[in-house]
Amino acid sequence: MVKFIGEYASKLDDKGRVVVPAAFKNLVGKQMDGGEISFVIKKDLFANCLNMFTYEQWDQESEQVRSRLNLFRREDAAWYREYMMDRALVTLDGKVGRIIIPKNLLAKIGADKEIVFSGNDFKIEIWAKENFGKNRMDEEEFTNLTEKLLG
Repeated sequence: MVKFIGEYASKLDDKGRVVVPAAFKNLVGKQMDGGEISFVIKKDLFANCLNMFTYEQWDQESEQVRSRLNLFRREDAAWYREYMMDRALVTLDGKVGRIIIPKNLLAKIGADKEIVFSGNDFKIEIWAKENFGKNRMDEEEFTNLTEKLLG
């Protein structure tokens, strides 16, 4: 599994094309052995950002979610349908290393000119540049939560 680390600002063009940071491309490229590199992009459930997964990681994540549901129950089926909407499969352009992020997904996070790619372990978060870091915990809150969760 690929582990993404670091934050990188990037500019979007008018069509939603953006160059994926070289550090992330290189990590994924080493895993792919020269094959086509595809990602799944989806709006985050809890934050005002998009999540970008390698296709393989998305497959694992969606299988894990689906395994917790009974799709013959209406509530589970309705929730899963909603969960699976507003996703996009994007392929890395091998020449330049760009992807096209659909405008409807960019609109969901208020991004139009600049974004930040933020490595978050098994996924990449994509933020509108002006919103990146706005909801960070202060140091004391983070320390207290760390102690509660891990202490």
